[in-house]
Amino acid sequence: MPITSSANKKMRRDVRARARNVVKRAALKKAVKTTRQNPNADSLKTAYRALDKATKQGLVHKNKAARLKSRLSKAAQKTS
Repeated sequence: MPITSSANKKMRRDVRARARNVVKRAALKKAVKTTRQNPNADSLKTAYRALDKATKQGLVHKNKAARLKSRLSKAAQKTS
């Protein structure tokens, strides 16, 4: 447990941030999974948007987002 009041405040803040991040990460994973299962233009657009937002918010590294976008677009090209 934290000793100082500032450490206690940071712990409370981290708990709230973690709750937000868990929800955002779940939405990202769902978008990517949906696109993998059914790669079409609409789901690809949704996944791109989710990846870009996650990158901007610091949930995913920009290179990982770029790699996932590349793989998703490659999969979409194969099916169409």
